[in-house]
Amino acid sequence: MQSSWTLKENSTGELIVTVDGDAWKKAQKKAFNTVKNQMSFKGFRKGQVPDALIRKQVGKKYLFSLAAEEVANDALTFGIEEQKIELVDRPLLDIKETTEEAVVLSFECTVSPEVTLGEYKGLDIHKDEVVVTDEDVENEVKAVQDRYADWVLKEEGQTAQQGDQVVIDFVGTLDGVPFEGGQGNEYPLELGSNTFIPGFEEQLVGVKSEDVKDVVVTFPEDYQEASLAGKEAVFKVTVHDIKAKELPEVNDELIQKLKLEGIETVDQFKDSKREELKTRKENQANSKFEDELMAQVTENATVDIPAVMIEHEVDSMYRNFTNQMQGSGFTAEQFLQATNQTEEGLKQTFVPEAQKKVLNSLVLDAIVKAENIEVSDEEAETEYNSMSEQYGMPVEQIKSIVSVENIKADLATRKALDLIKASVK
Repeated sequence: MQSSWTLKENSTGELIVTVDGDAWKKAQKKAFNTVKNQMSFKGFRKGQVPDALIRKQVGKKYLFSLAAEEVANDALTFGIEEQKIELVDRPLLDIKETTEEAVVLSFECTVSPEVTLGEYKGLDIHKDEVVVTDEDVENEVKAVQDRYADWVLKEEGQTAQQGDQVVIDFVGTLDGVPFEGGQGNEYPLELGSNTFIPGFEEQLVGVKSEDVKDVVVTFPEDYQEASLAGKEAVFKVTVHDIKAKELPEVNDELIQKLKLEGIETVDQFKDSKREELKTRKENQANSKFEDELMAQVTENATVDIPAVMIEHEVDSMYRNFTNQMQGSGFTAEQFLQATNQTEEGLKQTFVPEAQKKVLNSLVLDAIVKAENIEVSDEEAETEYNSMSEQYGMPVEQIKSIVSVENIKADLATRKALDLIKASVK
């Protein structure tokens, strides 16, 4: 076989592969035998039709086309390896020329785009300092108090304040006509919880039990129910009870209700939460640092991403989304119906993140090549062992799912990112 590669615009190109010799002869023979075994002809049993009659009936052009399809995959593999091109989509096949001696195949290919790197080392970007304050820890304690708080009925005549709970009936109307989903009976609403649409809860501050009040609000422009988005509604609200939150005392007995392993006292709880908060804030700071770095690195680079790469990433994100839905006991169809969306509409919301992922990946791959970053077999094996511990699966099972090439590629891009991080000013 012989091949040639011509790169055109938008990361597309033409791969020409010529197949001749024994490979082409074998393909023709196989194509002919396939036709012979399938062909029926009056006066002959199936598979027993004379060769000359088959060739006359079918014709060379058809047999050549079958043979070309037979060798197409091997030809494509050969061309990709010889020309060292990286496909990002299934190529289109065109049979350019066929003779008994050779076939010339043309593959229209979309390939990974060329990346021109800009400045990616020595950037003036820094990770935020991580600080866990006493107030942060006390907020965790307050959350436990809220969890075990009691709602105590306020005395008659007392008004509702932020943080109180009002038990209400409500009927919503648009232009005086009730709308679906706008009614509720004896609904316990905590003022300040932002459970209802903006402006609703604030208008109930100061009401007393048995009050009847019209609450006027405007639905947000991006409200999930399109028929209500941006419209003004009036809710007639009847107040039944007003309750105040009574917080429990912070003591060891309260902490023990949480049934946390190794934590029996308030001090132990606070120490544990301080460490959790530190880890959480460090992870957030590191993510923000990496995002800012990659945003600058990719902005400094030049690359024209083929649309098909974005499409593939969006499809991958949508598959992950459907799997997450199934894990939660729902289907993607149920989610789309509940949120009044279409599959295509939801996929469009994935596009910006998909563009970011593809761009980051391409630029990091380019840095791997520019810095000659390599990953050893030992490093790949260590990663397999780490994944085994993380997922509770045997190493050999993970190897059957994730190839060593993918493991090494992932580790290489991590090394590239670490290099960028370590080089900041």
